Amino acid sequence: MKAPELLAPAGSMDALRAAVQNGADAVYLGYGQFHARVRASGFSEEEFRDALRYCHLYGVRVYMTLNTLLTDRELPAALEQARAASRMGVDAVLVQDWGLLALLRACLPDLPVHASTQMSVFTSGGVRVLREAGCTRVVAARECSRDDIAALCDNGGLEIETFVHGALCMCYSGQCEMSAVIGGRSGNRGRCAQPCRLPCAVGKFRPDAYALSLKDLNMSAHLEELRNMGVACLKIEGRLKRPEYVAVVTSVYARLLRERRAPSPKEAALLEQAFSRSGFTDAYWTAAPGPRMFGARSENAPDPETLYREARATYENDRTRKISVDALCTIRPGAGARLTLSDRDGRRVSVTGPLPEPARNRPLTPERIAERLRKTGGTAYVCDTVRADVSEGLSLSVGALNALRRDALDALSACRTAVPVRRERPAPPLPDTGRPVAVPRCTLSVCRPEQLVPDLLELRPARVYVPLEWFADTRVFPDWLNSANAELCAVLPRVWRDRDESALRDLLRRAASRRVTGVLAGNIGHLPLIYESTVARPPHVYGDFGLNVTNTRSAAWLAERGLQSVCVSFELRTGQIRDMQKPLPFESIVYGRLPLMITENRPGGTRTGSVLTDRSGAAFPLLDAFGGRTEIENSRPLWLADRDEWRKTGLSFARLRFTTESPEECANVVRGYRDHLPASGPFTRGLYERGVE
Repeated sequence: MKAPELLAPAGSMDALRAAVQNGADAVYLGYGQFHARVRASGFSEEEFRDALRYCHLYGVRVYMTLNTLLTDRELPAALEQARAASRMGVDAVLVQDWGLLALLRACLPDLPVHASTQMSVFTSGGVRVLREAGCTRVVAARECSRDDIAALCDNGGLEIETFVHGALCMCYSGQCEMSAVIGGRSGNRGRCAQPCRLPCAVGKFRPDAYALSLKDLNMSAHLEELRNMGVACLKIEGRLKRPEYVAVVTSVYARLLRERRAPSPKEAALLEQAFSRSGFTDAYWTAAPGPRMFGARSENAPDPETLYREARATYENDRTRKISVDALCTIRPGAGARLTLSDRDGRRVSVTGPLPEPARNRPLTPERIAERLRKTGGTAYVCDTVRADVSEGLSLSVGALNALRRDALDALSACRTAVPVRRERPAPPLPDTGRPVAVPRCTLSVCRPEQLVPDLLELRPARVYVPLEWFADTRVFPDWLNSANAELCAVLPRVWRDRDESALRDLLRRAASRRVTGVLAGNIGHLPLIYESTVARPPHVYGDFGLNVTNTRSAAWLAERGLQSVCVSFELRTGQIRDMQKPLPFESIVYGRLPLMITENRPGGTRTGSVLTDRSGAAFPLLDAFGGRTEIENSRPLWLADRDEWRKTGLSFARLRFTTESPEECANVVRGYRDHLPASGPFTRGLYERGVE
């Protein structure tokens, strides 16, 4: 089985050199303003070009991160950044945004595109959708277990990349809204303020509790398993880390992959000394999440400066990594001296020098030529073998031999760093705008059966969303709902696994027999799950907020895949929603506790408590989610009943999202929105007015 690629972070030029010199096969970095770690120093255009030359010289691939959500105004600039990077020879681009994915496939068809972990992919169905969309690799969700990764490798049909070391987010990547909603800094736009690393507790607040802070991931003991199941790439997290950290971690993982073994106690200690949060965890891989996964960085953590000083020596002078070449020098009378160099990647170059002269004193010998050609000091090369085919009685100056060697190495460097020729096409026009909508129709979502009260009909809802799991039993919906002129829609679980799909298809069939005609899909992997289900009449498919739609092209891309409406991201301002074209009907959440996180592990690692409390005293309700997961809701509900702006944005549907409300509170909310009343208690305007960074 081929060894997986080792992919290291490069938040700066020094970090890039540290990764390359310590054995990375590839690096990922940010160029421009649209990447998921804007706090990293990033690369200017000149630095990016230099980085590409440097990496390609050593045979290291470079992946550019364009993995943030984008608005209509930003998409053209993001496309131009990708064009520029492609012209400079970048090896692939990582993306999160569906609209950017569509543009890249249309405009830069030869540029490889990797699906970022921000796309929230954890099923083989999701991988297949992205394969059909033109991606060449998918970065799997960090929460995937051993069995989950094996399923992706066996059934997805694409290269699978998985994280093996570094920080773990508490929330599924691409689904976290905590930083955005609380502080206006969007993790989906590369500006996460990391509120999960602050003190918070399940139940009563304690300053020493870190209920959302996970230990760092360490998969160094499982590299052979990953290789054997066919994982294509192993990714180290850390674009915000120091170059010395990158050097230490990359060197350990490169050595373990090369020698096909687990870490020694000394190597394990090096990884922990470089950086950890109360140690490490591999609990997602072993499918054993729980309290032992949690940890915080101690203020008294040992100073790694001695280790870091040793690490700096590995990359400061670019002397650690060498490129092996074989040389053949031919010197014949009447012909220019010829030197051919071959590298381990199959490249070969030949250069010709001056004519040799008859020897007056010491004729050239193969040994003297080999000695001169091996003097590659100060370059990235080392001559493994040198063969000299030289006729007797000839002479060539030392300067001529040195020049021949320099010219050959320069030619080989040019060959190794040559930029591929790729096709470029203009951006296609935006899709036609749908018909304008005068007033959006109401939709309702509930999470508990008792919330289905007749008062909900006062807004004449177009749709009522209920969890698909409700159809696991013989639950009878209220008679008033059966007779209402509202479409009953099943909400698919936002997170699930391949092993759940048989049961979910059975639930879809049961739902179809109970007059459910619509399905709410919040993940790209829902599409094959829905379309492959055997039902007499396929349901209408509506997109949920988990798809993170922030621009017109994303909406159009989803419409091409059969969606009949989409709930746009609640990170958008009202004006941004208004200015978007509507290639399919738009929906937006206008009431309710906004979902901040969906987590594989319970906050604090326990099942006790119904709220999460932070240092400000804010209480965030914890709701059970499919598969024993947890959804964290905002401490205050969104209230827009007394605002008119959202009603003029061209929305087709406006959703009231009920989570913790009692039946009486649900009825009061409906009356408040019917009569455009102000809120009667603590509330938030969400991000519709202030937006996000």
